[in-house]
Amino acid sequence: MNTVPPAAECAAYSIPQVMARVGVGRDKLYCLIREGRLPARKLGRKTLILATDLEAFLEALPKMRVSAA
Repeated sequence: MNTVPPAAECAAYSIPQVMARVGVGRDKLYCLIREGRLPARKLGRKTLILATDLEAFLEALPKMRVSAA
C-alpha cells in the first residue's frame, strides 16, 4: 500500500510521492529536476525531494490569471 503521509510528517518525498501530491507525471517531474527548477537529492539509487524545496517550487509558480468574461 503506497499512501502519501501529510506534509507535516515528511522531511522529504520520493518521486512517486511527489507525483501523487502534485499531480504531475514522472517524465515532467524529471524534466523539472533536469532544468534545475526543482532541486533533488540522491540517497543511494533513490531520488528525494525535500519538503521545503517542493513547497518553494510550488510557491514560485506563476499565479493563474483570471480573465473577465
